[in-house]
Amino acid sequence: MPATSSLARLQQVLCALVVLAAVGWWTWRWPASPLQAVTGSLAILGVAVIVLAAEFVLLAFVARTDTAPVPTTRELVRAWIGETRQFFQVFCWRQPFRWREVDDHLAPETRSKRGVVFIHGFVCNRGFWTPWMRMLRARGHAYVAVNLEPVYGSIDDYAATVDSAVERVIRATGLPPLLVCHSMGGLVARAWLRHAGSAERAYGVVTMGSPHGGTWLGRFSRRANGLQMRLASPWLAELGRYESGRSMPFFVCWYTPCDNIVFPASTATLPGADNRLVRGVAHVDLAFQPEVMDHTMSLLQAANSKS
Repeated sequence: MPATSSLARLQQVLCALVVLAAVGWWTWRWPASPLQAVTGSLAILGVAVIVLAAEFVLLAFVARTDTAPVPTTRELVRAWIGETRQFFQVFCWRQPFRWREVDDHLAPETRSKRGVVFIHGFVCNRGFWTPWMRMLRARGHAYVAVNLEPVYGSIDDYAATVDSAVERVIRATGLPPLLVCHSMGGLVARAWLRHAGSAERAYGVVTMGSPHGGTWLGRFSRRANGLQMRLASPWLAELGRYESGRSMPFFVCWYTPCDNIVFPASTATLPGADNRLVRGVAHVDLAFQPEVMDHTMSLLQAANSKS
């Protein structure tokens, strides 16, 4: 398991600043107006909720011209509520404060049982995968969850981190692992496959809300990995040309028309992949849907029966 996480430190600082701002406003305004103190503090604490709502408005606008199913208003509201809950759990607790809670699992009893490499997305760390890691540990599967750093580096530069994690799982189990990826993590897996030059070191790849075709929101980024995730970016086009006609492991790509980060929704699919639609959930929440987790476990069980 990585010893440090610069992303965790950054998110700890951000959480602290938000709380301090809310407390400061409360302290300042309470003597003059308790109502202003309460409403202002709640507004500060709820900035993320407002930003999320704006993202859903944008995706609803862009979705009108997409080939994927158009989300209903009810689905968008349901997705916004679910994503708000996940935001506070993931970005305000697991990633900043509990990212080391569950260690990598490479025990001797995992030998000859298919393992997993978890690859998180943009502005995330291994704490994202805590519910998954608990589930795999309980079922006796080996796994390694990476931290991709620097946070705003090139996607190609993450290949070495993934390569090390894959090698660790292969040494523990004797088998190529399943790569389980969220968001940008799916592109990292594809970049690693190009770096490895062989499809045989991965059993398969599961992606959830990965911008295989880029994302509309990428136009607002000036960071290296953000630029690579722009719609139809030169980097994505080059990656697609490399993969064309080459042997690749199987891909299962989960996507949702309510994805507030990767939209239009069809960009989270890949030609030739097993593209699976989940309605009424958003970007982060997609990764923790029982349907997604259960199907991924069934892939591991099927792999064990074959091996």
